[in-house]
Amino acid sequence: MPVFAKDVLHGGPKTLGFLMAAVGVGALVGTLYLASRRGVLRLGSIIPISSAIFSVGMISFSFSNNLWVSMAILVTIGFGFMVQMASSNTVLQTIVEDDKRGRVMSFYSMAFMGMTPLGSLAAGYLANIIGAPKTLMISGIFCALTSVLFAVRIPHLKNMVHPIYEKISIAPEVARSISAATGLTVPPED
Repeated sequence: MPVFAKDVLHGGPKTLGFLMAAVGVGALVGTLYLASRRGVLRLGSIIPISSAIFSVGMISFSFSNNLWVSMAILVTIGFGFMVQMASSNTVLQTIVEDDKRGRVMSFYSMAFMGMTPLGSLAAGYLANIIGAPKTLMISGIFCALTSVLFAVRIPHLKNMVHPIYEKISIAPEVARSISAATGLTVPPED
């Protein structure tokens, strides 16, 4: 981000602050959106959509040389990133058995935190060769491709996850059965 603030947008620390704040605003909107949802059902379908939003934002930002346009794009990047990360984390924690959750989340955290420095190293190396905007564009394209691959796998993943949701009484059919048996009402899903 400092490279974009200085070399692309020809600004300084103040410009960098505006750019980072824009990402934060998008992330805040993303968390508020997720907090407004009533449950985890269909959250898996949101993951590729939010990844696509993030990807399009990265590609768009790589072409931007105007501060206000860049800030608007970074709001969408922050939104897409936060929704994707929080949704992935929520779905993963929901489907993993209680006694294995700590181990699985350790691997998840290790993969995310361990790959980030390696990805940053590779991106920095590539940016020195072809420039930061082109590197960001390539990263956005790669992210878009992985979003499509994930979206293609959703039907298979739903078949795997649905029995788990039924087992832990998240699936609507189970919730309705419990409601009928107990007389308790179940709030409608999104």
